[in-house]
Amino acid sequence: MEHPGTLVLIMALAVLAPLLGYATGRWLPVPVVIFEIVLGVLAGPDVLGWAHHDQVIDTLSDLGLSMLIFLAGYEIRFAEVRGDTLRRAGGAWVLSFAVGLGVALLLSGADLAKSLVIGTALTSTALGAVLPILRDSGRLEGRFGSVVMAFGSVGEFGPIIAMALLFSGRSPGAASAVLAVFAIVTAGAVFWAMRPRPPWFARIIAVTLHSSGQFAVRFVMLLLAGMLGLAHVFGLDTLLGAFAAGMLTRLVLQGAVPERSDAILERVEAIGFGFLVPFFYIVTGIDFDLAALLDGGRPLLLLPVFLLLFLLVRGVPAYLLAPRDLTGRAPRAALGLFSSTCLPLVVAITAIGLDEKVIGAGEAAALVAAAMVSVLVFPLLAFRLLRREEDGGGGAVPGRTAETGEAW
Repeated sequence: MEHPGTLVLIMALAVLAPLLGYATGRWLPVPVVIFEIVLGVLAGPDVLGWAHHDQVIDTLSDLGLSMLIFLAGYEIRFAEVRGDTLRRAGGAWVLSFAVGLGVALLLSGADLAKSLVIGTALTSTALGAVLPILRDSGRLEGRFGSVVMAFGSVGEFGPIIAMALLFSGRSPGAASAVLAVFAIVTAGAVFWAMRPRPPWFARIIAVTLHSSGQFAVRFVMLLLAGMLGLAHVFGLDTLLGAFAAGMLTRLVLQGAVPERSDAILERVEAIGFGFLVPFFYIVTGIDFDLAALLDGGRPLLLLPVFLLLFLLVRGVPAYLLAPRDLTGRAPRAALGLFSSTCLPLVVAITAIGLDEKVIGAGEAAALVAAAMVSVLVFPLLAFRLLRREEDGGGGAVPGRTAETGEAW
């Protein structure tokens, strides 16, 4: 390790972030991720210059992003995310992609390569950031949480598929063929995951769950590593493998040990949210090009433009195509705001754009900064709308399951 001090610094910032979140929570509920990124910016080369890159730091950051997408994939509940709501969520994302690509073509002067990067970034939803916020507020269970999960799942899966097709360096036909083969292999893994597990599988999970063996956690990590490796073999973005691994893990655990799946998830989340995920967000702050953003001119002006576009491109289609039983303007508007909340995939997509030299540092910084603001502002506005609706007694309470909702 070339810079062990940076590792210690990042972990110290990871400890400081929730302390700051707790201290400010009584006045303004700020997501911890915001503090993690801001602290990373302060420690980065454009401010204090304390943090330095090496291969270990970069690897841990990549694992953090993979773990974040893995946990988002795990949160998809197949018994709930289907039917008319899933079709509406898919339609909303396709509409978002079409509008986002059109807007990006106007912004970039019809530069197709740059437009694909910007347009795809505008369609993403930070399901990994939204779900913990909803869970902490008690709104994840019930009809509203299920709808947000469906729209957020498509908002993560859609851009990941688009990245695999558009940013792989292959022709569209070759990329589609490779993606189809990966989908077939993944479908085979899903079929295997849904088969009953032998009795010894549940027994060894129960025996080792509270011991140093931790068979279940090691098995989950094997699934994650296997799907990441499979995506790499096919030349696809590893985020696709991480998302698929999360879905597979839920199927395996719910089918084999449903009574212990929550306890296993708690241990996996401890690895993710306790170590790897904050590592990714802090390194994102360290890598953030603050100088390019504050250099004046176009990048700084693009920040509010991109923030508004996140809302218009992603939020408006979600509002328009929200399920019929999500009654009232407030829940539909809240769905649009949560769908417009983005960050992890924006970071990944802009990083690809920078590596391919199709977008500039200023545009990438403006996109990431706007995504950071979306994580801070949009959930707060959504909760305010929901509280106002509940206090006024109008519409269904989003935290409860609607009695007249569709059959899932």
